[in-house]
Amino acid sequence: MEWQWFRAAVLGKYMTFRGRARRREYWNYVLFYFLVYLGLLLIDALTGTFSIETEMGFLSGLFTLLTLLPTIAVAVRRLHDTDRSGWWLLLGVVPLLGAIVLLYFTVQEGDAGDNEYGADPKSVPANAPP
Repeated sequence: MEWQWFRAAVLGKYMTFRGRARRREYWNYVLFYFLVYLGLLLIDALTGTFSIETEMGFLSGLFTLLTLLPTIAVAVRRLHDTDRSGWWLLLGVVPLLGAIVLLYFTVQEGDAGDNEYGADPKSVPANAPP
């Protein structure tokens, strides 16, 4: 199942900033993060814990806080796969342009073979767990 990538990033690689993450790992993480977050927002809205001012509720805020480090870590590993430093994530503070550049970096094909950040994650069999 595809949710294994989210589980592996959150539980198995919680604070692992070394190594590389292929596109599949990164985008599956983003997809399941988004789906869980939307579900928690819905629960927050139904229970009355959603705040219009912060655009967040109790459960969605707690989820965001608990997954902050794995979210940053998987993004850093994704940048490593394209042979870029994790410091490129700081582009995210630049309105709009930073997000566009980071999106471009994360959709790029990773480096074939080893790079300075580790072995090629595609060299692992596709059916092996992350």
